[in-house]
Amino acid sequence: MSKELIYGLNDRPPLRETLFAALQHLLAIFVAIITPPLIISSALKFDLETTGFLVSMSLFVSGLATFIQCRRLGPVGTGLLCIQGTSFSFISPIIGAGLLGMVDGKMNAEMGLSYIFGACMLASVVEMVVSRLLPYTRKIITPLVSGIVVSLIGMCLIKAGINSCGGGQSAIDAGAFGSLQNLGLALLVLVSIIFFNRSSNRFLRMASIVLGLLIGCVAAYALGLIDFSRISGAGSLNVPVPFKYGLRFDIGSIIGLGLIYLVTAVEAFGDITANSLISGEPVEGPVFMKRAQGGILADGFNSFLAAVFNSFPNSIFAQNNGMIQLTGVASRYVGYFIAAALVLLGLFPVVGQLFSLIPDAVLGGATLLMFGTVAAAGIRIIASTEITRKAVLVMAISFAMGLSVELVPGILDKMPDVIRNIFSSGITTGGLTAILANALIRIKE
Repeated sequence: MSKELIYGLNDRPPLRETLFAALQHLLAIFVAIITPPLIISSALKFDLETTGFLVSMSLFVSGLATFIQCRRLGPVGTGLLCIQGTSFSFISPIIGAGLLGMVDGKMNAEMGLSYIFGACMLASVVEMVVSRLLPYTRKIITPLVSGIVVSLIGMCLIKAGINSCGGGQSAIDAGAFGSLQNLGLALLVLVSIIFFNRSSNRFLRMASIVLGLLIGCVAAYALGLIDFSRISGAGSLNVPVPFKYGLRFDIGSIIGLGLIYLVTAVEAFGDITANSLISGEPVEGPVFMKRAQGGILADGFNSFLAAVFNSFPNSIFAQNNGMIQLTGVASRYVGYFIAAALVLLGLFPVVGQLFSLIPDAVLGGATLLMFGTVAAAGIRIIASTEITRKAVLVMAISFAMGLSVELVPGILDKMPDVIRNIFSSGITTGGLTAILANALIRIKE
């Protein structure tokens, strides 16, 4: 066991310390779990009830996924204190899939969600297959390729973040997009998060996003932008209904999401390695490889499960590795309490509806920083590799191709539907370019 740890992987801390460690993990992940469904719902103009349900199911599924990772069921799971939550990486292609539900300029939420969950479910098989072929996959998805894709994920999502800062779709419809009020709220949240994040107090730093959103919501309420009377069914329970919206399949969406699952598998490997290291467990050899393969298999399986229960793909949360280091508690039993808390929160509709009331501008202030952090993480991965002439070429062509379809989406208007659906996402276009360019470009230094 690592000297920095107070409780190792299989230790059982006293109840009070377990609850305190679980609460700190929840503070670090809660906003990150509920943000993707809020962004997707805003982009696709879903109503409050649908949005609230999607938020609740994200919490519920994250609880199930966390339990599977910590407990390890047969070959599925790491057996580490490994937290799972809704992934930011899939937002862009999910919105693209959801737009297939547009009928005569109006969004049919049920149709849009059926395309999303159908694509998410089928494409998750990619990550499950990768878990079995892990040593070979890492030769194709090198740190350079995964760094480029992670950077593109952050860069492409910044567009969604700045749209929220301006007030989102509702502000566009009302002609108030980019108003001083919306931008002021977004800036207040952004500055508040930065203020708390630079604090030397670890609890303030840990809860910086929660506190920033809280300040933004108080200001929004004072401006009359939050209406609690819209909350209904506060006393009822959310009963998870498998395949509530049905399933539809679109080949372009499946290919686009499949590529993200491929890169997510490589990211998960890195997160599991870091988690093992911090937990004082081996980071090479048969025990570690079994753990890594089980974790990536669980990543794919949990995303499949998420689609069954009307939620979006799940991935391992890297921020919890920092939390283990901070608290000195690596006990996987803490994960059971985190999982139980997430499942319970997901069962109460009032939780989802309450967070669905957060104005777009408030959410935008937080997400803009989060997405910027994702892009920065990708740059850090690229910086960890040797920047050769080939690496510069691969980066140049990948960023050029990926950002071009994001900045000028009309470039694909004359293409067949299948091609347009696959390459409309900058992440998919840039990611495929990175994989091919890295494999095919040969330069003698």
